[in-house]
Amino acid sequence: MPDHEGTRENYEIDHDLKRVEPRGIPPVVSLFDENALEAALRIKDAKEDVKITILSIGKRISDAVMLRVLAAGADELVKIEDKNFASEKLDSWSTARIIAEAIKRIGDYDLILVGRQASDWNNGYMGIGLGGILNIPCVTFAQNVDIQSEFLIVNRVLENGYEMIRSELPAVVVVSNELGELRYPPMKERRKAKNKPIHSWSGKDIPLKEPIGNKLESKRLYYPELKTTKCTYIEEEIPVQAGLDLAEILFKDNVL
Repeated sequence: MPDHEGTRENYEIDHDLKRVEPRGIPPVVSLFDENALEAALRIKDAKEDVKITILSIGKRISDAVMLRVLAAGADELVKIEDKNFASEKLDSWSTARIIAEAIKRIGDYDLILVGRQASDWNNGYMGIGLGGILNIPCVTFAQNVDIQSEFLIVNRVLENGYEMIRSELPAVVVVSNELGELRYPPMKERRKAKNKPIHSWSGKDIPLKEPIGNKLESKRLYYPELKTTKCTYIEEEIPVQAGLDLAEILFKDNVL
């Protein structure tokens, strides 16, 4: 996806195609997907015989993005590149179906970790979609993930606290940003990343029983109207006096 640090000036709206076109923005790994990779790496730190496989689909996948996840500690990467897999051509359901079929082709697996949501359009369907398609448990909003005695233990974020979930494996876990940022790889690991296996697949390698596509139709895409708001600054050396001045202003404006 385009770098989330890009400003409004780096994007243009194609009104005919109804999509946002990034200009001069390098691709990066989604921040939420980085959370999921960090969860996998923590499990690998604590357990033996752990293999981390990264799956990525799209029309064209950046080499820098691939090296980033491999340098962080992933063991291999499967990239599925196809002109029909461009983000504007797929909805969340179609993307989940492609990923699910790719997972089936890889073979045995114990745990599928996905990010909380997409960093661009904020879709949050992938985890529950994979769970439904593969018919395995799905635990959402995980802020800690662990494997104990062949069971999955997840500390799940709630609005008013946390919830501990125990699940059988295999399972899908949707990792929340509360888990923490992806570690920064040392130079040694970045060099090793270039020698790690990268498997290239196309759409022909993914058997789909039903056609894929985007069933969502955008009616209008536009920049929001910019509005200006008047701000009043209260400058007082004594905080108490500043508070009194603020209270007086709010009282005059019928806020208090």
